[in-house]
Amino acid sequence: MGALLTPICLAGPTGCGKTAAALAIAEVLPVEIISVDSALVYRGMDIGTAKPTAAEQAAAPHHLIDILDPTDSYSAAEFVRDAKRLAAEISARGRLPLLVGGTMLYFKALFDGLSALPQADAELRAAIDAEAAERGWPAMHAELATLDPETAERLAPNDSQRIQRALEVIRLTGQPLSTLHAASRDEGVDWPLFSLEPTDRAWLHERLAQRFDTMLEQGLVEEVKTLRVRGDLSLALPSMRCVGYRQAWEALDSSDFSDLRDRGIAATRQLAKRQITWLRSMPRRRVIHCDGPQPIAELLAGLQRLLG
Repeated sequence: MGALLTPICLAGPTGCGKTAAALAIAEVLPVEIISVDSALVYRGMDIGTAKPTAAEQAAAPHHLIDILDPTDSYSAAEFVRDAKRLAAEISARGRLPLLVGGTMLYFKALFDGLSALPQADAELRAAIDAEAAERGWPAMHAELATLDPETAERLAPNDSQRIQRALEVIRLTGQPLSTLHAASRDEGVDWPLFSLEPTDRAWLHERLAQRFDTMLEQGLVEEVKTLRVRGDLSLALPSMRCVGYRQAWEALDSSDFSDLRDRGIAATRQLAKRQITWLRSMPRRRVIHCDGPQPIAELLAGLQRLLG
């Protein structure tokens, strides 16, 4: 049973079938699932995050889902702390920790370890925000690309939260965020990583379009309306900047829904592209082609070989 206790990681871009694959694993192995998703941590955000249903969550114990209010933030460091603690607790119960998700920053922090980054500086952040208000976040992203191209490559030009943090670190320490992260790689874990990746990008794009259409049909706009009614949320919060939520919020602001579908699908494609870029930088991964003839069977066979 000892080999079964080594945590297993399952990653992949949005829409690649991670939830179905995880539940298939749960049918044959005694797993508990640890979510590796920066959006699933939020309560009241179900449709736009494609949160596993109550029935799916009942099929195997799930962790790090619905643990925060949308007003809260959740860092990579907090994820690593929680994931390691949960993995140890699950292993102690004689079960297999299965980490599943698409937030590659969390996976990278888990595998590479976290460096001693400086604490947030409120005054500096306010200055960066004021600069961004004048120049725009794409211009701030371009500046980051000259100072820390490795980090900039993995961030969208409008990812204000992470661009702000990366610039803050550079201005506080004089060193790129990527350099500081790399300085502590020996602190990471060495858990096996399976990666669901498409061979045909068009296959994934079609699934992402269907996925966003389904979210709209299920009531994504109504879900965002409900969140807005609270009165304490805004696009300044990480939760409301999640793909789908940002686009729906902006459509509600303008009362123009004519291009919501197109903008939502485009943003989801951009997210998937960034996720695949992250994955390709991880040589440890064992690739399963999610658009292959039998990806789940291939995944289960790979797990059986690994676990003996």
